[in-house]
Amino acid sequence: MEPSQGGAEEAAPPPTSTPDASVKAEILLWLRRGRDGLKAFSLGVWTGLRRLPAWGQGVLALAVLVVGAILIFLAQPNWDWARPTVASIASGRLHRPVRIDGHLRVHLFSFTPSATVSGLKIGQPDWARASTQGKNLADIDTIAVTAELMPIFIGRLVLTRLQIDRPTVLMFQDKDGRANWDFSDGADKAKPTKLPPIKNFIINDGNLTITSLQRGLKFKGSIYAHERAGSGRQAFGLTGEGSLNDRVFQMDATGGPLLNVRTSVPYPFDMKVRAGDTELTAKGRVIHPFNLGQVDGVVSVKGGNLADLYYLTGLTLPDTPAYRVVAQVTRNDRIYAIDRISGRIGGSDLEGALKVDTRNQGRPYLTGDLRSRLLDIKDLGSLFGATAANRPQRPELAVSPQATKGRRLLPDAKLDIERVRGMDAKVHYRAMSVKAIRNMPLRQVSLGIDLDHGLLVLDPIDFSFPQGRLQGTAHIDARAATQKNSVDMKLTGARLQDFIPNVGGSEPLEGVLNARLRVTGTGNSVHAAASTANGDFTLVVPGGKIRQSLAELMGINATKGLFLLLSKDRHETDVRCALADFQIANGMMQAQNIVFDTDVVRVDGRGSVNLKDESVKLILKGKPKKFRLVRINAPIVIGGHMSAPKFGIDPNSALAQGGLAVAFNTVLPFINIDYAKDANCIAVMSEAKAQGAPTAKTSPASRH
Repeated sequence: MEPSQGGAEEAAPPPTSTPDASVKAEILLWLRRGRDGLKAFSLGVWTGLRRLPAWGQGVLALAVLVVGAILIFLAQPNWDWARPTVASIASGRLHRPVRIDGHLRVHLFSFTPSATVSGLKIGQPDWARASTQGKNLADIDTIAVTAELMPIFIGRLVLTRLQIDRPTVLMFQDKDGRANWDFSDGADKAKPTKLPPIKNFIINDGNLTITSLQRGLKFKGSIYAHERAGSGRQAFGLTGEGSLNDRVFQMDATGGPLLNVRTSVPYPFDMKVRAGDTELTAKGRVIHPFNLGQVDGVVSVKGGNLADLYYLTGLTLPDTPAYRVVAQVTRNDRIYAIDRISGRIGGSDLEGALKVDTRNQGRPYLTGDLRSRLLDIKDLGSLFGATAANRPQRPELAVSPQATKGRRLLPDAKLDIERVRGMDAKVHYRAMSVKAIRNMPLRQVSLGIDLDHGLLVLDPIDFSFPQGRLQGTAHIDARAATQKNSVDMKLTGARLQDFIPNVGGSEPLEGVLNARLRVTGTGNSVHAAASTANGDFTLVVPGGKIRQSLAELMGINATKGLFLLLSKDRHETDVRCALADFQIANGMMQAQNIVFDTDVVRVDGRGSVNLKDESVKLILKGKPKKFRLVRINAPIVIGGHMSAPKFGIDPNSALAQGGLAVAFNTVLPFINIDYAKDANCIAVMSEAKAQGAPTAKTSPASRH
């Protein structure tokens, strides 16, 4: 009996399979299909070509030959034929003439395409050619560059090597701030330099010359980026010297290894700059190497005057005494953040934060807040140009006070108008406490500084005393050829005794002191503006107390006044009111009304203060209000210089009085028969109020 076929099939063993075998099968199938597809495509193309007419086949063959010829041509390293085209493209991008006097060699068909340019000349912009005497911005012997191929296909350029041999660079900036290294078309300036990643950066025998008429800088230095002897590592360096504002200028900048620098790893650098007595050191990082728009570091700077930093930074800063400051500086594109400021200026500490924004065509805009825990008031004087020679001396007593020549109470340091016009600012400063000078008991200071295209506004100006405040604003308009200035200040509720030295260990005069100053003038210094000033100044004491001995002496009561003073009598009398009202015209302060009225004596005055030569000529004449046996009719004279006024007695009246006594052989000329009447204090206060001066009899602090 024959076995059935079905039984035989069931007895056969099943086929075996593994994952690896399955993968191999799929790969073989994919390759077979690709081969078959390519064969079909080739057959189709060939069939199509055979169906073309003879002239079509000829055109196609010619095209293939042309493309092949172009590829063969481009594969040749000698590209001298392309020098005019490459130079023209570079000239259009840089906005100045460019030419290639040497060879141009290019290797395109490589996994690392490369190019070498010899004899590269980059000329000056039109406006700089005369000033640079026909010298090029850059003369470069050779530039060799090699790039990675694959990143190019995704629009990214990575340079495996950039070598620059014997570059000579001449950088020039005119008085208006135009710079030949600004390659923009003028529409968008001050963009930070951004280079592609460079894995191997070499500079051999580089020379750099910088001339800035705006900053007063002349610098010559050498640039290198190469292997240091014995180090086996590559580093960058810029070193040289010259002059800055006619003072010695030295720079030494070094960077870390450049070999195989990665854009994801910050690049470290150190820099030291010395310009005269200004020294700057920086230890920082380029956050993304070859992109100078992202930089941070710690900067330390010291010098004799903060204003001198203009030559290094382009920032208009105030005049100061010697300083030392440290800060964290960060650059983010065209914004510079200056944080964690810490240091000292003169005898004052300084801390805070600033920001410099240069996005507006490179024009700096400085903003921020600064503060001092303790301000030395002498340092504040430097802000306005005051020096040691300006400080007041102790007043002297002289019979005939004369003006002192060669001194200045009002600072004559000139404001640099060009600097003020070159930047904008909005900065607030506050001193939490003040180291005051004698008879100037400041407690706190607050200043707001706003600079807008040459218009400098100080608002607020706020000085706090133990009691009372001096507040106001100042406008300095440097936008036109002639600088215009205006000041409006108001003193309210100050204690008169805080500004007067003690006599015999006690306060000779007490009361509330109020004042108002409104003045305009022209000139680029405090003294120049005061010399042309117009306006008014009013000082008022609504009431108070005065030592009676001093009041009697103002009436020149030879018997009672001298007796009380010599016996150190501290008996007080009331001050009913006091007013000093001046009109200011062309730098001359002319007294309109001076009155000082007490219960025992009334004093009236006249005279002037010349703000041009700072001479003082005031005469105070007092009359007692009661009978005095002997009274010398000799007015008190205040003369000399504003910085050190002198007090004396007018001898002419006393001599005349004495002459009469001799002539008549009697003491009658010394017997007082002319009594003073009380001043109309209501009218006096009304006059002061009309001039804008506060007239309150108590200080704000004493009311609470």
